[in-house]
Amino acid sequence: MSTASQPGTPTPGQLTFVAPRRAKPARHLADLTMAERRAAVAELGEKPFRADQLSRHYFERLTADPSLMTDLPAAARDRFAALFPTLLTPVRELTTDGGTTRKTLWRLFDGALVESVLMRYPDRATMCVSSQAGCGMNCPFCATGQAGLTRNMSTAEIVEQVVAGARTLAAGEVPGGPGRVSNVVFMGMGEPLANYRAVVGAVRRLVEPAPGGLGISARGVTVSTVGLVPAIGKLADEGLPVTLALSLHAPDDELRDTLVPINTRWKVGEVLDAAWDYAARTKRRVSIEYALIKDVNDQEWRADLLGKLVRNKLVHVNLIPLNPTPGSKWTASRPEDERAFVRRLQFHGVPVTVRDTRGREIDGACGQLAAAE
Repeated sequence: MSTASQPGTPTPGQLTFVAPRRAKPARHLADLTMAERRAAVAELGEKPFRADQLSRHYFERLTADPSLMTDLPAAARDRFAALFPTLLTPVRELTTDGGTTRKTLWRLFDGALVESVLMRYPDRATMCVSSQAGCGMNCPFCATGQAGLTRNMSTAEIVEQVVAGARTLAAGEVPGGPGRVSNVVFMGMGEPLANYRAVVGAVRRLVEPAPGGLGISARGVTVSTVGLVPAIGKLADEGLPVTLALSLHAPDDELRDTLVPINTRWKVGEVLDAAWDYAARTKRRVSIEYALIKDVNDQEWRADLLGKLVRNKLVHVNLIPLNPTPGSKWTASRPEDERAFVRRLQFHGVPVTVRDTRGREIDGACGQLAAAE
């Protein structure tokens, strides 16, 4: 196994754990804990309690323009602008599903491109966010993985994606009237646990009640991983009862070594043991993500093997019809093979659903985010 030092198209099986060194984005209010915000405000020559006011404007009123914060002294507003640098600039927005699915391409301060997807359902609104520009895990059926890793995102760059979605909903720009973000899934670009510190910081901002954060229920937050075993253990120690989604995609090491190259480092058994430990410690059901690929991993014997591995565990299997990506040799399973796979898992008593392929028409579905202009 090799580790790339520069962004670019990786060679097959190559993993990148350490992001290339790049200039860091400016410090933003959302990067900071409440204590750090009070210190930052004091550095600007203002009373520390102003940090609470700034936080309410940003996390409750979704305002990042100090000139609109009329409860603050006029003379201080310009100084406070330093805590609200522009981190994300929209490049393009695509919609589908009657406007209820919206994919946004963002340009970061250094020109890196990332994507986020807002999906509104009758009973919830979900933001799918990116945690890295690109990805270093190199799964061959994923458009993001094939692009390689450009850099890690900051805590605030991650949070800003959710705040942007919250603004869109609050303004009534999504069919269904004004609403709020109820769920956040770290299933956009990047391997969240490879950018551990920033992702955990973002999760804390999402779930902390106002004025500290957005006040989203931790049960509404899902952190996805291809299986970075030590980081799964660390996440269990954080005291954050978020859902862990494990991108498994194969129940046997021989195939998973190819489909999910991190398996050359931590095998199926090790990854599942870490997942069961996470479930035991957080009391949260683990979601097993499994992209069904025609004639590759959709055989009934593999469904049986998966069923035997996960039965009687605190688990749910989420089957994902493979979404098409440019130049890929693979495609989704036949409907009859998908149904047979579901039946075999049900035979083993495993809770299973087939994921709704929201956003496929705009390359906004699972595995399709490539951030191309």
